[in-house]
Amino acid sequence: MFPDEFDYHEATTVAEAIELLEANATAETELLAGGHSLLPAMKTGLSSPDVLIDIGSIDDLHGVAVEDDTLAIGAATSYSDLLAVDAAHEHAPALTAATERVGDRQVRNRGTVGGNLAHADPASDLPAAALVSEATLVVQGPDGERTVPAEEFFFGMYATDVGPSEILTRVEVPSAADAVGAYVKKPSPSSGYAMVGVAALLELDGDTVTSARVGANGVVDHGVRLEAVEEALLGERLDDATIEVAAGRAPDDVDTTMLMDDIQASGQFRLTLLAEYTERALRTVTDRVSAPAAAD
Repeated sequence: MFPDEFDYHEATTVAEAIELLEANATAETELLAGGHSLLPAMKTGLSSPDVLIDIGSIDDLHGVAVEDDTLAIGAATSYSDLLAVDAAHEHAPALTAATERVGDRQVRNRGTVGGNLAHADPASDLPAAALVSEATLVVQGPDGERTVPAEEFFFGMYATDVGPSEILTRVEVPSAADAVGAYVKKPSPSSGYAMVGVAALLELDGDTVTSARVGANGVVDHGVRLEAVEEALLGERLDDATIEVAAGRAPDDVDTTMLMDDIQASGQFRLTLLAEYTERALRTVTDRVSAPAAAD
């Protein structure tokens, strides 16, 4: 299949990209970074932009750095480039765990962190990890730069707080070097996207949970925090009994009127998967906590 005709522009700076967005405000315009969501949609006719603005070569959108105990990730940084940075695994263990589960090696070599979050596919892997990591999304537009907490960034299916003349420029993650992160998912057999994916980021004092952040993708039309699970974990020993109780509360925070229901799985089946994969995520954390001791 071939996409419809479109005008193509390659921006070399963020300012130029914003100018192009403003100049084409009346046209249907899309930004191109890694292209792993956009190009298939264009080939199948699901997306037919009049204008394509390529931002993949903007140097300021690439790179990973630790600044004032915050991990800063350029929006056009590929998944593979993020995973190649040791500091990323140290400071953002839940986000890197989710990134490792994105697609395959070819996808991770070209797809971008910012593209994943800005596209806001409810079945993608990074939104829940961004939520539990308490990430901040930095957006730039004609009026300058602004920051959006991940909790306020996702509006729904393919909908975010990024305005029509704005660009997501970087993702900032506060250091979670003292936490243990995990991400597990039930992949779609046809696409590999998450029918349900669960991210967890826990801090422990011995075997007692002192901080708990748990979130999910794929259940409703955007990533969500599972606060009932977090409450069930906080202050408790991370043992089998606690995990079973906490995982059983995973559906408590889900609005059942908003459940995803499609040919992949019914909404009720997704709720069943949510409890199961929440348990798996918490058990993965337990395994990672005990791994160093087992190696000694």
